[in-house]
Amino acid sequence: MSQIFIHGVGAVSPAGWGVAALREALERNEVLPWKELARPGWTKSLHVRQLPPPPSRPAFLAHPRLRRTSAITQYAVAAALEALGKDAAQFNQSPLRLGIVLCVMSGCVSYSRRFYDETLKDPATASPLVFPETVFNAPSSHLAALLGTTAINYTLVGDPGTFLQGLALAAEWLTTRQVDAALVIGAEELDWLTADAFRLFARRIVLSEGAGAIYLRREKADPPAVALEAVTDAYLFWNEPSRFEAAAKVPNALATDATDAADALLCDGLQDLPRLDEPEARAWQNWNGIRLSLKRILGEGLMAATSWQCVAAVDALMQARHATAIVSVVGCNQQAIGARFAIGH
Repeated sequence: MSQIFIHGVGAVSPAGWGVAALREALERNEVLPWKELARPGWTKSLHVRQLPPPPSRPAFLAHPRLRRTSAITQYAVAAALEALGKDAAQFNQSPLRLGIVLCVMSGCVSYSRRFYDETLKDPATASPLVFPETVFNAPSSHLAALLGTTAINYTLVGDPGTFLQGLALAAEWLTTRQVDAALVIGAEELDWLTADAFRLFARRIVLSEGAGAIYLRREKADPPAVALEAVTDAYLFWNEPSRFEAAAKVPNALATDATDAADALLCDGLQDLPRLDEPEARAWQNWNGIRLSLKRILGEGLMAATSWQCVAAVDALMQARHATAIVSVVGCNQQAIGARFAIGH
């Protein structure tokens, strides 16, 4: 992969709104408290980690396209605007082409649940205004309208490893000069349906919500310039034995002298759930560098969690704490995949 450089990162997470809040929570290394989410028809609630309210009402909510949007769109837009920084205004005022890749797993689940709930109760009164917000690509459409960009815009739906595929796709667009800049976003929102569904597979799992964004360009950013050096192939699996085999391929694909250094950073997906963690834990059991397991602190944010892993890896390099950072993802039901970021030369 030709070097593609990171020009900004953004995040909203249970730690708060912004990358600084994410960084502070990871530095404290304290598990964030969970909250109870009502489960209709049952007396026992679900345990989740929700976003705290923003410090003030985001200005972007005044945009006509964002007045009735669901939470996932608001999270995606907030992370995207933070990643773009001062560059956010230029795509509406110049011919520069900004490609957008939105990655989701559950997607706009809260409005989907609301729409079908209304339909089942009384089809005559179900609101047609809700339906446009149920489709997977609604958040990326709203974001493009807000930024005023008409360049290529994709929504990728898959398990959490899909965010790294989104990074690879954005890098390809930049390398082939289909766009001048690219924005990759991973976002999820909480709903009792999703939380209850995952509880069926892992009783102790604590779902969370939010978004993360990575802003990429061909040109070097201000030093320290962070480059996306590599994204591995997606190693697919379809049962438990092959999940172990797929996970084991990621370290080998990313191995370099730099990643063997004691001060290299590994951002993995472990969350203190042995059955879910074992394939990835075994794959990286010989890792000698520093390790950061974000899900232990923030919860299982699905696609958002992978975006937080990447944001944390890039932020650590931008803070000059490491020279190389690895992101490892063993998805829920589809693929094992990894990425390597490094200080660019």
